Amino acid sequence: MSHVNYDERIPNNVDLSNDRRLRRALEKWQPAYLDWWRSVGPQIFADNEIYLRTAISTEPGGWANFGYVRMPEYRWGIFLADPEPDRVIPAGDFAGQPVWQEVPGEYRNILKRIIVVQADTEPASVEQQRYLAATAPSLYDARNLFQVNVEEGRHLWAMVYLLHAYFGRDGRDEADELLARRAGDADKPRILDAFNQPCEDWLTFHCFTCFTDRDGKFQLGALAESAFDPLSRTCRFMLTEEAHHLFVGESGMERIIRRAAELHKIDPNGDARAQGGIDLPTIQRYVNYWYSYCLDLFGAEVSTNAADYFATGLKGRWREAKDYDEHTALGQTHRIEYVEDGTLVPRDVPLRNAMNEVLRQDYAADCARVVSRWNKTLEAEGLDFRITLPHNRFHRRQGIYAGHYFDPQGNLIDEATWNARKDEWLPTDEDRAWVKNLMKPVYEPGKMANWIAAPRRGIHGQPIDFEYVRVD
Repeated sequence: MSHVNYDERIPNNVDLSNDRRLRRALEKWQPAYLDWWRSVGPQIFADNEIYLRTAISTEPGGWANFGYVRMPEYRWGIFLADPEPDRVIPAGDFAGQPVWQEVPGEYRNILKRIIVVQADTEPASVEQQRYLAATAPSLYDARNLFQVNVEEGRHLWAMVYLLHAYFGRDGRDEADELLARRAGDADKPRILDAFNQPCEDWLTFHCFTCFTDRDGKFQLGALAESAFDPLSRTCRFMLTEEAHHLFVGESGMERIIRRAAELHKIDPNGDARAQGGIDLPTIQRYVNYWYSYCLDLFGAEVSTNAADYFATGLKGRWREAKDYDEHTALGQTHRIEYVEDGTLVPRDVPLRNAMNEVLRQDYAADCARVVSRWNKTLEAEGLDFRITLPHNRFHRRQGIYAGHYFDPQGNLIDEATWNARKDEWLPTDEDRAWVKNLMKPVYEPGKMANWIAAPRRGIHGQPIDFEYVRVD
């Protein structure tokens, strides 16, 4: 078990004290990080005491310590999962060979790019959410937002460590650029478009943490299978923390859906909006938007880059080592439907070239399980309405379906039909204005905004009316 050394300026379990050059480089980066946090991190309750968890070891099930912390004083650091004895490369052309502890020269640039793209998402979401606490529906929710924020900050530290430790001057320059880009900035935006979208209301936040962080789960899972062992160990520990982020999104959406159902039943006309809430059709449109947006994060359905990443062992499939018996993916195909002359035509493509699509389908199956749990809430409330996920072809801006039009069932339609019906399927300006109008802060312990139900339990055994954020 690797305990975290909190006696050093940068908490870590990578023996940073014995690498003076690396320690000095990271200590030089640290003030810039703190300046970034102060300027574009959480701007509400920025210096208040928050009931947060802090990693104290990497042992599964016992790695977090809860207590009040002021966010600028949070002990960010570098934590890698314990090494697996005799670990071998799980997949690709080198499957079965010992994993790499250093970066092979021929894969240096491509591996650096993979790390930078993943790393760029971590500060981006913090920037997107920096003003959200001004309209927090409860102190419980504000605390969950801040827990997600500080852990995204720590995930940035984990990736910056890899850049500094294994990529020399280029890595240090890339680490600096991670603090220079800004979510939504016209001149220097974040790398992936989903991380440039505004996050101005809590329905968006819960959709984001449910669907976008779930994309992160599967991307980190693919990287956890990497032949480059330091990256694998980094991602394996990040996945431990990522589980809470998914809980925040999934449970937050369940609470919004549950409250919508309650308000629907109160109103004589079944109109949750008339009762000051968010109606179920609006929630469905937000689900359609964010789910389809996140599908694009996996990349093109057919990709030579994906094939190369798998062949070289830089990435694997989700749970590659545990769930697959055959790890080369050679001589195998995956069926993908193309648009040709106004119809969908199935083609078999080499499996390696379809690795993005394989990961996307695993993601879709996981999202379907989440939606099934939400629908059990609606069933328990006695409503016939059910949340659904749109087809993976719906509302795509990347890949082979970009530039074509599909309804939520995946049927190919023409542009005129799309324009006539898109307001049924995606949030309208009126929807966004209504949701934003509901966003009023509730800072009394145990109290909730009218549009969201109370959580079923508190954090770490605490009651729901616990003072998760010390307001005064």
